[in-house]
Amino acid sequence: QYQFVESGGGLVQPGGSLSLSCVASGFTVDSYSIIWIRQAPGKEREVVAVITNTGSTLNYAASVKGRFTISRDNDKNTVYLQMNDLKPDDTAVYYCKALRGLSTYWGQGTQVTVSS
Repeated sequence: QYQFVESGGGLVQPGGSLSLSCVASGFTVDSYSIIWIRQAPGKEREVVAVITNTGSTLNYAASVKGRFTISRDNDKNTVYLQMNDLKPDDTAVYYCKALRGLSTYWGQGTQVTVSS
């Protein structure tokens, strides 16, 4: 059975940090490109960060560049999104997505709320 289980969301004050993680089972993250996507109420879905299966290419949305870091631990079969200097505009549900050809796995989503 394939699973991609997210954790790490929550409530944080502006300027704070959170680390999101997605643990995979039934497939290995090192053979997939990993995409973090967020959706805020009333806004379109936004691709936040991408890491290719080789890890050679990382891309970030302009809105998070310099504050967010995507990474992958192949030994733990886990992907991460480290989020620093969080802003209220970062409030959204965050999803991890693993992609390889026609194979796609989604995490269940985790709420991140940035508020004082």
